[in-house]
Amino acid sequence: MAGETVLVVGGAGYIGSHTCLDLANKGFQPIVYDNFSNGHREFVKWGPAEEGDIRDRARLDEVLAKYKPAAILHFAALIEVGESVKDPVSFYENNVIGTLTLLAAAQAAGVEAFVFSSTCATYGLPQSVPLDESHRQVPINPYGRTKYIVEQALADYDQYKGLRSVVLRYFNAAGADFEGRIGEWHTPETHAIPLAIDAALGRRQGFKVFGSDYDTRDGTCVRDYIHVLDLADAHVRAVEYLLRGGESVALNLGTGTGTTVKELLGAIETVSERPFPVEYVGRREGDSTTLVANNDKARDILGWSPQYDLSRIIESAWNWHAKSNQH
Repeated sequence: MAGETVLVVGGAGYIGSHTCLDLANKGFQPIVYDNFSNGHREFVKWGPAEEGDIRDRARLDEVLAKYKPAAILHFAALIEVGESVKDPVSFYENNVIGTLTLLAAAQAAGVEAFVFSSTCATYGLPQSVPLDESHRQVPINPYGRTKYIVEQALADYDQYKGLRSVVLRYFNAAGADFEGRIGEWHTPETHAIPLAIDAALGRRQGFKVFGSDYDTRDGTCVRDYIHVLDLADAHVRAVEYLLRGGESVALNLGTGTGTTVKELLGAIETVSERPFPVEYVGRREGDSTTLVANNDKARDILGWSPQYDLSRIIESAWNWHAKSNQH
């Protein structure tokens, strides 16, 4: 499989760019397809970039004909949950219509291997923890619903059209390339680790914790933080699995270890050696008490297991934000 070309749609974004790095390290040729609305041209370092939108069928056809990829990795989505509530139309247009356009182009080009960036938000409020792939899917916001709709479409494409896919349901992506070449860079930033690091660096007034009265070991929400390089490794393994003839499957990507918000902030203070102000405010609507993955299926099918713990996640994120981020 070394030398195969892979089209990385949304490859200039956070997880997409780290996956391009891993693809290149493992002998693949990544081709970035991105409209650069959220991605960064500076993150395209391991192969050519083609500018285009996933809703532009003619442009997709042109790029697919030019490179003839063996597989497609699809990261190009709007992801901010709060924004999805304010502007659901944009999320349906990009995440659903855009993906269906991409799938039609992929089929017309004869691509038979498709890896989809999904989310644990498709599960909705957990009925049991840790969550496994058989947990019911009842998303509670437009973002999660758009991802769930695509998952359902992929199941139909597999059954009726022969397009095999791996659906990867992320938990909380975090961290950065250890060499500091790329990292997490969102505008606006909404993720806990970069927000807390910015507070430690004095770039923000402090950090707000939403809710301190949850039924957890310290009253704050529990999340499963997974290093972005571990996510990237799982995507490349998913490509290899499909190219070997693997069947369609949906897999959780998390560590299986939960961290409370208080524990996370304590770990960031330890790594940074910089205390910062923390304000406890009321709960935020739609937040689940605990989100932790059961990742047994990904281990069994892909031979994948996370390599980096929370301290390594924070060390790499601190290195990126303190020295290399575009501020």
